[in-house]
Amino acid sequence: MVKNGNVVMQKYELGRLLGQGNFGKVYYGRDLESGQTVAIKVIDKEKVQKAELTEHTKREISVMAMVKHPHVVQLYEVMATKSKIYFVIEQAKGGELFNKLTKGRLKEDAARKLFQQLINAVEFCHSRGVYHRDLKPENLLLDENGNLKVSDFGLSALAESKRQDGLLYTTCGTPAYVAPEVIRRKGYEGAKADIWSCGVILFVLLAGYLPFYDSNLIYMYRKICKAEYKCPNWFPLEVRKLLSRIFDPNPHKRISIAKIKESSWFKKGLGSKQVVNQNVIADGDAVSSSDHTKLELIKPASVSAFDIICWFNLSGLFIDNDQKEELRFTSVKPVPVIISRLVEVGKSLNLEVKKKEVGFLMLEGLNESRYETLCIGVQIFEISVSRYVIELSRSSGDATDYQNMLTQTIRPALEEIVQAWQGVQSYQQSLK
Repeated sequence: MVKNGNVVMQKYELGRLLGQGNFGKVYYGRDLESGQTVAIKVIDKEKVQKAELTEHTKREISVMAMVKHPHVVQLYEVMATKSKIYFVIEQAKGGELFNKLTKGRLKEDAARKLFQQLINAVEFCHSRGVYHRDLKPENLLLDENGNLKVSDFGLSALAESKRQDGLLYTTCGTPAYVAPEVIRRKGYEGAKADIWSCGVILFVLLAGYLPFYDSNLIYMYRKICKAEYKCPNWFPLEVRKLLSRIFDPNPHKRISIAKIKESSWFKKGLGSKQVVNQNVIADGDAVSSSDHTKLELIKPASVSAFDIICWFNLSGLFIDNDQKEELRFTSVKPVPVIISRLVEVGKSLNLEVKKKEVGFLMLEGLNESRYETLCIGVQIFEISVSRYVIELSRSSGDATDYQNMLTQTIRPALEEIVQAWQGVQSYQQSLK
C-alpha cells in the first residue's frame, strides 16, 4: 500500500491522492531533484495480471511513449518494482475541462481555441497511428494557462490492432460521444470515430449541453445513428456548417481533420504554421562520429516500455556479467553523444557502425583469423524524456570473441555515457 510522503525509487515523493480506479491510484508527486510537480499513476501489477490486462497496460505505455505533443499529457518516466508500475506523467494544474463546463458554456473564442488545440493533438496522434476512441471533456485536462491536454489513453488503439480490412471492432468510448459506426459494431475507422467525438465536444463547448441525449439509451443511440440534433440559435452559421459535416452518419463522407483545419471558423485567430523537419537517414547508411548531421537525425525506437519494465523485474532474464549475451545500460546522454561513443568504440575494434532501422544500429567487422563476420546489434529505447536504455547483443560471429570484447573493451569504453548498468545486482540495489 502506498502512503502519502513515501519516496518512489529514491526519486519522487508521493503526495495527496488525486484519484483512483480499479487497478491503481493517481497521486500528486514531486521530483526530489528538480522540485517539479508531477502526477504519479500507481498500478497494481497483480490486479492487472489477474484481469488479463497486461496487453492493455503495455499498449497504454507504448502509446504514451509514442505521442509527444504540447496538447497531450506527457509521459515523463515509467518505473517498476516487483508489485507496482509507476507512470510519472505531466500534471495538468487546471484540472478537467468537464469541471469548467459544469459552470456553463464557453464564449466562442474560448471554445474555438480549445477546439483548435484538440484537433491539432488528435491529428498528431493519428499521424502516429494512434486513435484515442474515448474523447470526452472528462479526458481533456487544462494546464495552468488554460491550454488543452488530452489524457487517458486506456482505450486507445494502435494502427497495428486493426484487422485485415483496416477496421477496428472493439466497442469503446462513452455513449453520448461515440460515432454511429461504433454503435453498429460493424467495424470502424478510428480516425473518423475520433472526428465525430471532437464534433460532440465542440457542440458541448459552445452549447453547454450534449447534441445527442436521451435518458433512454436506445433512443439516444437512435438519435446518434440518424444524426438527429438541433443547434441553439446562438451558434454561428460557420459552426453549423462545420458540425453538419462532422455529424455525417456515413464515415466515408464525414469531413477529415485536414478539411476541418481549412474551415473559415477554425482558422480564425491562428498564427503561421510551424514546419517540422522529418528527415531521416536511409537504412544501411554508415555512420561516422564526425558526421554531426547524421548523428542528430538518428532517433531512438518507439518504445514498448512494458518490455523494458520486464527487464527490471524478472531477474531470471539476467545472467552473470561474464556469461550473458546482452549488455544493457541506461544513459541520460543525448542520442548523438551515445551514437558518437558507440562509433568510436566500434572504430577501435575495426567494426563499422551502420543504421539498420529506427533505434537500431549494427556494429560489423570481419574476423580475419576465423574468416567470419562479427555482428553486434545495438538497440536504443527512449523510456522517458532524455533517458534511454541501450542494449548490445551478438547477432553473429564467435561467442568467445564477443565476450572478450564486452569485458575487455566495450564495457570499459562505454563507462562515460552509462548512468547505470542493468542486471540482477543493480536491479536489487534499486529496490533498497
